[in-house]
Amino acid sequence: MKKFKVIWTKSAELDLELIIEYIKINSINIAKEIFFEIKQEANKLHTLPKRKRVVPEFQEIGITRYREIIYKRWRIVYKIDDEKVYVLIVVDSSRNLEDILFQRLIKSNNKTE
Repeated sequence: MKKFKVIWTKSAELDLELIIEYIKINSINIAKEIFFEIKQEANKLHTLPKRKRVVPEFQEIGITRYREIIYKRWRIVYKIDDEKVYVLIVVDSSRNLEDILFQRLIKSNNKTE
């Protein structure tokens, strides 16, 4: 079976860090548990990363390159590139993914100006 290398982008690491910081306000133990569970779910992508669904918001407009894991209340968005899986976003599933991507696009454009 083909093995993929799972790589966390800085953006995804920051997403996870912010989620954990928020949870930690109420419970350090639960925050630690969620941190390790999300990391473990993403790291399972080293085998068969195509088994997860295409991100529906993207599929609607014909983009099928991005896939996601739904874990508890979080969406872990990733892309597959050759033998690598890039974890791109970790976000609460109650948030609008399109809004988050738009905000990040604007933020990155402001940095290049």
